[in-house]
Amino acid sequence: MESSPPRLLVVHHSPTPGARALTGAVLAGTRDPELAELGDLEVVVREALEARADDVRSADGLLLGTPANFGYMSGALKHFFDSTFLHLGGALSDDGRGAEAHGSGSTLPYALWVHGRYDTVGATRSVESIVQALPWRRVLPPLELLGEVDDAALGAAHELGATVAALTLESR
Repeated sequence: MESSPPRLLVVHHSPTPGARALTGAVLAGTRDPELAELGDLEVVVREALEARADDVRSADGLLLGTPANFGYMSGALKHFFDSTFLHLGGALSDDGRGAEAHGSGSTLPYALWVHGRYDTVGATRSVESIVQALPWRRVLPPLELLGEVDDAALGAAHELGATVAALTLESR
């Protein structure tokens, strides 16, 4: 019986032309022809408002993308976390705040990209404060991009997608 290829889930909120261009570059990276020598990879793309816990449970790797909105992640990505957190093994402390995730040692590799006009710090911190309470592990530093989306930003986004795709392929 042939096994299915590893699955990389891309959950994003891309409401602006710049955000859509970055998402397109990340996706192009996940499908870079140079990855073919590592094997087949299934890339599943979900808008943040459409992604479900089952999507994450069936993934071998995860890419998250969000704009920075008023110093925070997008409401759409926050909704994704709100609707999946407890279903994905999120840990809460006694006072209801996120707690360090402990457990079986099975961790989902993930990476994050954030685009903002003036600042991405709060958006990145808000995602990481939630993710630290999930059984996930960050495989790359967050890609934080400011201002207009130029060729350098698109190249960095492509590289992020390709790197996480390669890591997902190698992890299986």
